[in-house]
Amino acid sequence: QAAKMKLKHNINPVLLQFINFIILVYSLITYIPWYLFSGSRQAIAKAKQVKAKPVNNKPGGAYRSVNSLHCLASVLYPGCDTLDKVFKYAKTKFKDKKLLGTREILKEEDEIQPSGKVFKKVILGKYTWLSYEDVYIKAVNFGNGLAVLGQQPKTNIAIFCETRAEWMIAAQACFMCNYQLVTLYATLGGPAIVHGLNETEVTTIITSKELMQTKLKEIVSQVPLLRHIITVDGKPTTWSEFPKGVIVHTMASVQAMGAKADTGNKQQSRPVPSDIAVIMYTSGSTGVPKGVMISHCNIIAGITGMAERIPNLGEKDIYIGYLPLAHVLELSAELVCLSHGCRIGYSSPQTLADQSSKIKKGSKGDVTTLKPTLMAAVPEIMDRIYKNVMNKVNEMTSFQRNLFILAYNYKMEQISKGYTTPLCDSLIFRKVRMLLGGKIRILLCGGAPLSAATQRFMNICFCCPVGQGYGLTESAGAGTITEVWDYTTGRVGAPLVCCEIKLLNWEEGGYYNTDKPYPRGEILIGGQNVTVGYYKNEGRTKKDFTVDENGQRWLHTGDIGEFHQDGCLKIIDRKKDLVKLQAGEYVSLGKVEAALKNLPLVDNICAYASSFHSYVIGFVVPNQKELAELARKKGFKGTWEEICNSPEMEKEVLKVLAEAAMAANLEKFEIPVKIRLSPDPWTPETGLVTDAFKLKRKELTAYYQTDIDRMYGKNVK
Repeated sequence: QAAKMKLKHNINPVLLQFINFIILVYSLITYIPWYLFSGSRQAIAKAKQVKAKPVNNKPGGAYRSVNSLHCLASVLYPGCDTLDKVFKYAKTKFKDKKLLGTREILKEEDEIQPSGKVFKKVILGKYTWLSYEDVYIKAVNFGNGLAVLGQQPKTNIAIFCETRAEWMIAAQACFMCNYQLVTLYATLGGPAIVHGLNETEVTTIITSKELMQTKLKEIVSQVPLLRHIITVDGKPTTWSEFPKGVIVHTMASVQAMGAKADTGNKQQSRPVPSDIAVIMYTSGSTGVPKGVMISHCNIIAGITGMAERIPNLGEKDIYIGYLPLAHVLELSAELVCLSHGCRIGYSSPQTLADQSSKIKKGSKGDVTTLKPTLMAAVPEIMDRIYKNVMNKVNEMTSFQRNLFILAYNYKMEQISKGYTTPLCDSLIFRKVRMLLGGKIRILLCGGAPLSAATQRFMNICFCCPVGQGYGLTESAGAGTITEVWDYTTGRVGAPLVCCEIKLLNWEEGGYYNTDKPYPRGEILIGGQNVTVGYYKNEGRTKKDFTVDENGQRWLHTGDIGEFHQDGCLKIIDRKKDLVKLQAGEYVSLGKVEAALKNLPLVDNICAYASSFHSYVIGFVVPNQKELAELARKKGFKGTWEEICNSPEMEKEVLKVLAEAAMAANLEKFEIPVKIRLSPDPWTPETGLVTDAFKLKRKELTAYYQTDIDRMYGKNVK
């Protein structure tokens, strides 16, 4: 594994022998003091420890973390069983400590590109902070102000807004007053937003000026129950096309109403643990998003489990928040910070680093200013950093490049043995570390699988562990997270202390929990973090959630996993045909195929997508008559095999597919970008389809593996 991930250098063999000899001497000399004084010995021992065990010896028995074998954890602090109590506890404990930070905008300017395009650039100042006490007061006032506007406990209110301090203040206000917060992320398309707003029957939506004037403006007329729009960032320029009966408020004006209001009878509206805190909309396979109902006790159990995996979490930590708060990963991570006295500095993907798209050249990105110690990232962002650094390495002089590569390969060997490399870190990787501010001590990664090469790269260049996690909105984001000292790649770690995980046989896929060497099957998550179900969707809830004889709720994830000897989980397959692309969009392969199957040119089609890539590809069995005709039109001569193997004809067929896909209203990311034309039909005899001619995805993938590699630009040997 390590050998595959090493970087290639071009160094004279004699010189290389000499360098290796020096490294050996250096390793021997430094080993003894390191062994005596460093805490890494314990880390090596811990990395080898068993992290989770089955509760019983039956196949399919649930695995629990060794730290919660007898009893699953569900409460963070004694007596704090709802989110308002958690915040009150934190406010009392960390009163004047800084909590939420935002950078002031010093200047905005338009930069005209050579192409004539205009890019908005900003120059940002330092972070200004609100203390725990400040945030608490703002949230209390906002909650009371919403009550003045007629918001009742246990009714829904929507937030559709970028990640920022006001989002968290609004959420805390809702938790205190027992309003059910409906979250929609800004990248959902118009129809999906309309569906979420109408299904939850909200009368009030919290948003920003920009989203109101872009996304909301187009759909307000389709949301008949809407009465109030609250903008978090000041008064919008008046805007006449608003339907009658909709009033626009600023957050500040609602807070002012709340500060004046009489709140004598507030007590009875406090939430209980089973009350719904958030209804979180998540992309569904059928195109209509599903609202996941997450209760107070679900979120608290989830963040209790997550916090246990982050060693020494506390007041010294600074977290940078830039992922969408409408995603369970970001919301949970920020609530973990808020409950442990950490600061949260807000950012955005466009202003994150010095090189980010909105930062004016020569001014500082958010990480450089904030210097965070904790950061969550999705694989797509990590892959982007990886590519950036590798491009820079390639631009170095040959001496610098070879030095970097030697250090990289040396550190990879040391890491895989569990050793540290302080000299390399300070001399060679310091510059790379500075890209994220230089102080990151743990990178949390979730949302999609992270490639082994990128994970290893992050370990080496950012000199910090990368915690890979696995969880779903339906499990309040909690499931597994790797231990900090576990430097293996490709696994998602052991179950968190709040939940247990078992594997269920999936016969169609040929996965059994009695498989050797590792038990395999569909991943089921059980525990207090398993959510209440889908909003107004009883049928779907019954399908995905079950309750066992002890009253414990279990979520059927549809993911296939295997448990290793040390109790860590590895995700190996997916039951449904729903694939999450690298940037987080879900593609239903069946939907893509259905849109293209009926073309005269297509006899059969299998769409394929991978979470490690950002686009869809496909295998097509073309109709012989139609394709021959198309080839004749384009003046292409050759045998049937030659026509199918021709890159030129692939392009022509792709054009036809793209047109049909547009006509069928497929999203841009759902349209296949590359295809392979198969000269031979798929029959049950070939083993590529079932007797009912249903696609066997696993077999097709194996059969076309070299084509997949080619279409995703891998080097094919």
